[in-house]
Amino acid sequence: MSKRPNVLLLMTDQHRFDCLGCAGNPAVETPNLDWLAATGTLFTKAYTACPSCVPARASLITGMDQWHTGILGMGRGQGPMGVGFRHTLAGELARAGYHTQGVGKMHFHPQRSLNGFHNTILDESGRTVDPGFVSDYRAWFDANKTGDYGITDHGIDWNSWMARPYHAPEFLHPTNWTVNESIRFLQKRDPTAPFFLKTSFARPHSPYDALPYYFEMYERRDLPAPSVGSWAACHDVPQDAARPDAWRGVRTPEEIRRARAGYYGQVNHIDHQIGRLLMALRKAGELENTVILFTADHGDMLGDHNLWRKTYAYEGSAHVPMILRLPAAMRAPRGQRLDAPVMLRDVMPTLLDAVGVEIPATVDGSSMTPLALGKTDVAWRTYVHGEHCTCYSEEQEMQYLTDGRMKYIWFPRLGTEQLFDLAADPGEMQNLADDPAAAPLLRRWRENMVRELEPRGLGLTDGDRLVCQKGRPPIVSPYYRQRMERTGLDLASYRQPVAGRIRESSRSRDA
Repeated sequence: MSKRPNVLLLMTDQHRFDCLGCAGNPAVETPNLDWLAATGTLFTKAYTACPSCVPARASLITGMDQWHTGILGMGRGQGPMGVGFRHTLAGELARAGYHTQGVGKMHFHPQRSLNGFHNTILDESGRTVDPGFVSDYRAWFDANKTGDYGITDHGIDWNSWMARPYHAPEFLHPTNWTVNESIRFLQKRDPTAPFFLKTSFARPHSPYDALPYYFEMYERRDLPAPSVGSWAACHDVPQDAARPDAWRGVRTPEEIRRARAGYYGQVNHIDHQIGRLLMALRKAGELENTVILFTADHGDMLGDHNLWRKTYAYEGSAHVPMILRLPAAMRAPRGQRLDAPVMLRDVMPTLLDAVGVEIPATVDGSSMTPLALGKTDVAWRTYVHGEHCTCYSEEQEMQYLTDGRMKYIWFPRLGTEQLFDLAADPGEMQNLADDPAAAPLLRRWRENMVRELEPRGLGLTDGDRLVCQKGRPPIVSPYYRQRMERTGLDLASYRQPVAGRIRESSRSRDA
């Protein structure tokens, strides 16, 4: 009997789909990720259903959609990830005999909760939520630094648009640390068991503090300019742009270029460190017996449409990389580019399916493994549904649908819509919602949204049309409270307590 495959889940934070060489971007160098795509499958229409850290990661580790994790974003009415999920990716693999390890950013709460892992080694950036919490990376940095400085002494905040080269020696950068700890796990793991390793980078999320080598490389290059549609004039708000951590507003071309140089440099740096990890796998004789999946929680607008950061339905925020490389023994076609609309909730069932572990009934996602194996008789969704609650501003709360060729966006607090032809207009420059010629198409996508939201029973629709939510309480899923109460944790102790309307969905299930 052959040895059960290992599983390596590579994850970046705030990584746009288009910032990969294999995605067609000639300005960025990602040779190792390009090699994974060339020897595996690149899913070109991969989306995050809820494009911010906590909800995206909750869907990834549980295979559930955002309604059933109970986390509809990071903002008003929402809570942190919490615990109490009945089934997680790490937990199912641990029960199947895998040695499971998480390295890097987990964004769990409580921060030392395991959510199914045997062990985690954490880099939580600037998050210190639990009393007395110190991340493993910060403790290591302080113990090994060569002078009197801290991890952010370069003066750039965690959500800033500003950029500059890294201020400390290269070996102290969190990207290097994450791979060093991942290789250390490979060296010290239980050799009698297959392993599941989640290597989760805290970059290219801001601060855009690429190492000088990478920063200078991209400052010298021609980088893609931001896409700014005429409709995006609403985001030109000088008082918002003035903030060092602005979520919207016009910055100068030089500022945007510098931010993109730092961001692209971080991506290139991550790719080189992934190469080190792959070399360690090859040296251990495990590379060809390992399922490897690479993805990100969400993207980064980088000035597109005068926006920064995430939480938006636009391509820079919601479209994420997704590469799956199956073990050699599975004889999957190599170098495939598939345009099936896939989501982060598909990661858990994909990896479980690839190694022959039963997929729990709580999972909403679908296995991408048959697609990667070249099977043509696979029934698949025709579009994806995503959303994000009020976060930076009420006007940005959104619901979206896309099949990767068209995209429909509804803003519940404004009652307005957008429609983009992504095939002809990948930069989302032209909003077709007011074009009379597009009215039948707009109506069809609106009807799809009504069908998605009507079962929630929250007044988002009246069964025939979408209902503006201006002035109404935040949209809240009942499944969050159910899960947290089952754990016995005190909801009032959280910084973002669940509040507002909580009504039962017509669908009953375990969270």
